[in-house]
Amino acid sequence: MVDLDIKALTFDVFGTVVDWRGSIGREGSVWGDTKKLELDWFAFADTWRGLYQPAMEKVRTGELDWINLDGLHLMNLHQLLGEFGLDNLNKEELNHINTMWHRLDPWPDSVAGMNRLKTKFTLASLSNGNVALIVNMAKRARIPWDTVLGAEVVGHYKPEPQAYTKSVELLGIKPSQTLMVAAHNSDLIAASAVGLRTAFLRRPLEYGPNQSADTNPTADYNFVAEDLIDLAEQLGT
Repeated sequence: MVDLDIKALTFDVFGTVVDWRGSIGREGSVWGDTKKLELDWFAFADTWRGLYQPAMEKVRTGELDWINLDGLHLMNLHQLLGEFGLDNLNKEELNHINTMWHRLDPWPDSVAGMNRLKTKFTLASLSNGNVALIVNMAKRARIPWDTVLGAEVVGHYKPEPQAYTKSVELLGIKPSQTLMVAAHNSDLIAASAVGLRTAFLRRPLEYGPNQSADTNPTADYNFVAEDLIDLAEQLGT
C-alpha cells in the first residue's frame, strides 16, 4: 500500500458495516408472525429507510431541534403505521420495532475484517446513529470499535462537515491521518472535502437485489475494496 500515514479508520455503519435491510426484514418477519402481522417486512424496511435523510434534513436546517436517530426513527415509524397495518400496536411493540436498529447483523466479512484492521489502526464509528444504538449493536454483533463518534457525539448529522472534522479532532489526529470507510459516495465526497482520506466499500446488496445506487465509486478515492477483508489486505493487516 502507499504510505498515507493513516492512524485511524472511521466508518459509516448502516449499509457499510451492517445489513440494515436484511436484518429488519428477517427480524420483522419472525416477530411479525408471532403477532399475526401480515406485511412485507423488507418493503417496510425500504420505506422506513426512505424517511431517514428527509428527517435528518429537518434537523440540519433547524426546522427541528436536535433529535437523536432513535427519536427520528420513532417519528418516522409513526408515519408508516397506517400504510403497513400497524395502527393497533402498543407502545411496547412499537419500541420493539424501533430498536430493531440496535440489533442489526454485520455483513459476513465485517467483524473479521475489522479485527484485522484493529491490530494496526484505531477504529471509530462515524455514523448518524446515536451512541446507545451503536453500542448496543456492537455488543450484540461483537463489532470491535475502539470508540463511538459521529452525529450525537458532535451534534451534527452527516454530511455536515462538522460531523467529520469534530470527530477527527476528538481522536487527536489530522483529517489526512483518518481514512473514512463507507459504501456511499455522498458520504465519502463530504469526508474528502474536509481532508479525510477515503475508502469506497462495495455493498451491492444493501438495498436488495435490485440496487442501482452506490454500486460503483463515482470519485477518485484512495482505496476501493470489495469488502473489509479486502480493505485489510490493502492496508497491510
